[in-house]
Amino acid sequence: MVRGVTLRDAWSGEADCINCSLRTSVLFAGLTETDFAEIHDPIDQFNLKPGTSLYRTGDAADHMFTVRSGVMKLVQYLPDGSQRIVRIARTADVLGLEAMIEGGGYQHDAVALQPTEVCRFPARLVRDLGCSKPELQRELLSRWQRALSEADAWLTELSTGSARQRIARLLLRLVRDRESSACQLFSREDMGAMLGITTETASRTIAEFKRKSLLVETSPNRFLLDIPNLNRIAQE
Repeated sequence: MVRGVTLRDAWSGEADCINCSLRTSVLFAGLTETDFAEIHDPIDQFNLKPGTSLYRTGDAADHMFTVRSGVMKLVQYLPDGSQRIVRIARTADVLGLEAMIEGGGYQHDAVALQPTEVCRFPARLVRDLGCSKPELQRELLSRWQRALSEADAWLTELSTGSARQRIARLLLRLVRDRESSACQLFSREDMGAMLGITTETASRTIAEFKRKSLLVETSPNRFLLDIPNLNRIAQE
């Protein structure tokens, strides 16, 4: 088991929200400079190594998080001890939305899949701002809807069909809305946990896709995708 790094150990400094390059796409996008002047709670910025736990299932949901860069996985553990990755979070995604319900706990383990940078802010801050900033309430509702849609997609697209179809659909999702077909793959174990297939099946299928040039490796673990043919497999 990978040892988690505490948030205190990972802390790298207070975030500069006003000058953030992601400000137009994150939760606080609708706030003005005057609004930021009213924020007195610290918004902290962290760098997480792969395998670092940001929070665990059942931890008190006191904070929310924005992914600045990298990829996080949200994990649930089955009774037999195996894990299932229920979705991934990438740049500008918000984690810990369940913190908006006071007194609750996080519903998943959140673990870095790649070197990841996140910002942490108190849920109380969002609840207080939401009472006076309707634009923040609208953005929260939008984030809830996006998370629900993503969860539905994982159930319908990535948990049904053959292993070849599931992996093709996952690869296509990794480059969706991007200008390039380049992507970085996860470990075969993580891919299996995302798709409900064995590690061996994930490894065998990826090897097949490489042989058929559906994946072309450009540098270690970085690939260009043959999107037309992956779409064909995904829709079989």
